[in-house]
Amino acid sequence: MHDIILKYFPDLSDQQIEQFKALYPAYEDWNSKINVVSRKDFEELYIRHVLHSLGIAKYIEFLDDSDILDVGTGGGFPGIPLAILFPNANFHLVDSIGKKITVVQKVAEAAGLANIKAEQIRAEQIDGKYDFVVSRAVTRLKPFHQWIKGKFKKQSVHTVKNGIFYLKGGDLAEELQESKLRYKLYNLSDNFKEPFFETKKVLYVPQQ
Repeated sequence: MHDIILKYFPDLSDQQIEQFKALYPAYEDWNSKINVVSRKDFEELYIRHVLHSLGIAKYIEFLDDSDILDVGTGGGFPGIPLAILFPNANFHLVDSIGKKITVVQKVAEAAGLANIKAEQIRAEQIDGKYDFVVSRAVTRLKPFHQWIKGKFKKQSVHTVKNGIFYLKGGDLAEELQESKLRYKLYNLSDNFKEPFFETKKVLYVPQQ
């Protein structure tokens, strides 16, 4: 099933291909102990979790030495797939639930990822400054933005301003209106043709 990744990201190195392959057995092993991926989703791991996470990479290429914070990472999404794709960027994966961070650490180890730091901590307690914050549907945008609004580096060095790349689904009109934030919304169905992506979106919110 990792072939689906190569379909959309054909320029992977041999090492990256092996790292993506390593995810399935690692998650299979750890998911049986600590349930981080729902049973019904597991057979679709590469589409619903790995490729979904990589949707962010269709809109931003993280530069070498950039710092990326993944808030509410759960079992390591979107952080782990992005860390494989951008081996020279630094990823800080955080979740308030310790068991989930254990899974993240073990899967990152199994895939041989040296550019991930996984930590049990609430977003509001983090001291660091980052180029971008990534996340996958942790909560509504307004409270999410409150948690992380002070976490960005002042200087932007990428093609877009430092900010949030948030994976979301469904109708976001009310949520976006409530947030009163500037944003851009992208449809993942423009990039990925599988039915799963029909309602899936990437929401970019620049540092305000």
